[in-house]
Amino acid sequence: MENMYDKIQEAVAALKDRVKSVPEVGLVLGSGLGAFADSIEREAVISYHEIPHFKASTVKGHKGNLVFGKTGGKNVVIQQGRYHYYEGHTMQEVTFPIRVMHALGVKLLILTNAAGGLNRNFEAGDLMLMSDHINFLGDNPLKGSNDDRLGTRFPSLHGLYNTALMGQAEQIAMELKLRMHRGIYIAVQGPSYETMAETRFMRGFGADAVGMSTVPEAIVAQHGRIERILGISCITNKIPEGGHVEVCHEEVMKTSARVAPLFVELLKRLVAVA
Repeated sequence: MENMYDKIQEAVAALKDRVKSVPEVGLVLGSGLGAFADSIEREAVISYHEIPHFKASTVKGHKGNLVFGKTGGKNVVIQQGRYHYYEGHTMQEVTFPIRVMHALGVKLLILTNAAGGLNRNFEAGDLMLMSDHINFLGDNPLKGSNDDRLGTRFPSLHGLYNTALMGQAEQIAMELKLRMHRGIYIAVQGPSYETMAETRFMRGFGADAVGMSTVPEAIVAQHGRIERILGISCITNKIPEGGHVEVCHEEVMKTSARVAPLFVELLKRLVAVA
């Protein structure tokens, strides 16, 4: 993490020159879920290209903006689209926006993603609260020298995802008649989708949903002592028993778009009560 602290301070200083509010809630919006950022009372929309040490987002459905504003009476900062490990970025680069959010004042972080459903009871369009995760990325964002100003050398990940927030999310989902589950998310490198053998392997590990993001961000948020963390997966495709149907990114985007209106409402209500 050489020079990480200084890079964070440079990014924060550049943002504070343009934004006066102090965000208390941070959100990361996954593939096709960026509509939430368009629904808030916006103070500023800043392209990643304009922020020191941020990287470009190259994946369709990830706009690549940091959006500041207010919703539900709370000041928020939203990562409208993320960049991924499979795009060729390092783990430290992928998680840099989380470091910056924390330095800006974020106390509550909501991470969202699009994921494939491994659990046999899941259907495309369902939501899953991340009760735990499996890091199958083959890397860790905390690898390397540790800067004690950013967090402890050996952070515990026990109880990483906040159970009280899960309960609040479940209550709102019930009101909105959204199918919501709790489950374990497994993160893989991508960008290729899983084989049939890999699918059986991941189910055997106890995973309920599979995706290519979120876990590095959650680890860094815990390392930086962000007080409350919640992960929500939008199940964009169901992986059938004993095999695999062809999946493409367009299908993922289509399902995300179908779920987006209610997903946006869920997030707005959740931010308001959290």
